[in-house]
Amino acid sequence: MLTLENSMTADPVHQVLHPANWKAAKGYANGVVAEGRTVYLGGQIGWTGDQVFEAHDLAGQTRQTLQNIVDIVAEAGGRPEHIVKMTWYVTSKTEYLANLREIGEAYRSVMGKHYPAMAMVQVVALMEDAAKVEIEATAVLPK
Repeated sequence: MLTLENSMTADPVHQVLHPANWKAAKGYANGVVAEGRTVYLGGQIGWTGDQVFEAHDLAGQTRQTLQNIVDIVAEAGGRPEHIVKMTWYVTSKTEYLANLREIGEAYRSVMGKHYPAMAMVQVVALMEDAAKVEIEATAVLPK
């Protein structure tokens, strides 16, 4: 379901993106399409649209996190290749480095060989205790 919201301020009209089969987001938007067909995604983690962690390893959560990002971009009519920027937050640099092969396979299974600009940061914890990775993304869709 796409919802269109008019801001009460001078901000332009924007679309909040939320896949119809997901539980309602509380206190955040999963993605926003702004003028110029730029899509801003809130931090996504490795749970399903029903907010259930099916994977408890970093590679599995990475795969689900990226799939969530692709699903949200698809709500705007985009594809993985429209993603231009990602910021990754991981809870363990050591675990990330120890699982590069599996994480790379997970990445390519969802994103293909498309590699947008990226940054990665190690954090002490994420808001969901079971989460090992959170990724913010920005996509720019063709007009």
